[in-house]
Amino acid sequence: MKILANDGISKSGIIALEDAGFEVITTKVAQEQVANYINKNEISVILVRSATQVRKDIIDNCPSLKIIGRGGVGMDNIDVEYAREKGIHVINTPAASSDSVAELVFAHLFSGVRFLHDSNRLMPLEGDSNFNSLKKSYAAGTELKGKTLGIIGFGKIGKSVARIALGLGMKVIASDKFIGNAEIRVDFYNGQFINVEIITEPIEDIFKHADFITLHVPAQGGHLIGKAELESMKDGVGIINASRGGIIDEVALVDALDSGKVAFAGLDVFEEEPKPAIQVLMNPKISLTPHIGAATLEAQDRIGTELAEQIISILKTANS
Repeated sequence: MKILANDGISKSGIIALEDAGFEVITTKVAQEQVANYINKNEISVILVRSATQVRKDIIDNCPSLKIIGRGGVGMDNIDVEYAREKGIHVINTPAASSDSVAELVFAHLFSGVRFLHDSNRLMPLEGDSNFNSLKKSYAAGTELKGKTLGIIGFGKIGKSVARIALGLGMKVIASDKFIGNAEIRVDFYNGQFINVEIITEPIEDIFKHADFITLHVPAQGGHLIGKAELESMKDGVGIINASRGGIIDEVALVDALDSGKVAFAGLDVFEEEPKPAIQVLMNPKISLTPHIGAATLEAQDRIGTELAEQIISILKTANS
């Protein structure tokens, strides 16, 4: 059987699949040619990340397709229910990249509270001529310890964020439509650990009480945070979005940053990808990354291995 890893797969995943007797193709096929390529090469499995779309046209026109795999968590680039109705397995790896995304959240948080995103822009330009002025500009940093972090969406990634926050001495509050409470285990290097129970609360309470807010929800089909929600937040709040573009109204966010209502934002995802709005890219109060939340070597290795294990299990069961 042939597997098309159209958005790539780790070496460990390739080895596991090839050892199980599958042929793994890593050729990057243009979106408009995916269906033709699947049919011409009799592809049984297509693996994607966020770039390739697997919609009804591919599902309807590719009878050889048995599995659609998403390396990562969100599956809004796949018509999941439609595929399953057609008898196609749809799989993902929700746990594999959780820690990578969580660490990126804190990279943005640390950048925001200590102005690293802006100082890294200006120091190469003005560090030799305007050092003392820059030093004064960035002298009003704040600490994360003791502050309240609001987590919206308390799935695997949200819980990983909570573990880091608790380790830093932050208070964690969370909101999730489907999770009432969760016990967070914080592990330490020497085998010791603590368990902390967190009871979720209405999203309005997160807006009201959090010093920093981080989003970990799937695509909503619209804005989850717009002008009204921003106005209900604490003055000087910091906001991180490493989940899906479009969850935050970027026009309202820029206005809130310019007014000082929001102190800073960290964005890994954008309403318009791969061409984010210039007003967002140029705003000195926004820490920016190009949708790399899961892009660590460790996460990609885990994703490839987990996809391989699921594919092997499904197809071996089907053929037994």
